Amino acid sequence: MPRLAVDDNSRLAIRLKSAEKAMLMRAAALERTNLTAFVLNTAIKAAETAIERNETVNLSVRDSLRVMDLLDAPPAPNAKLIAAAWALKEQ
Repeated sequence: MPRLAVDDNSRLAIRLKSAEKAMLMRAAALERTNLTAFVLNTAIKAAETAIERNETVNLSVRDSLRVMDLLDAPPAPNAKLIAAAWALKEQ
């Protein structure tokens, strides 16, 4: 039966095949670190990469210049924007 997650539990349990564990242990030894540190450092780097890839917007030079132009001289508000502002004000 699975255990309930505990808020203050900082442990992570994973199941893996013996060949996978052996490979991770070999890689950790080659990096002169222990298995926990190797897995944690590798997972954190992968997490940072995934977060950055999904939370960063990369614009072309043309698009970034367009954004800068719009910030310098924004267009006049249209009817939908004015209606949204009034609706927000009423809340």
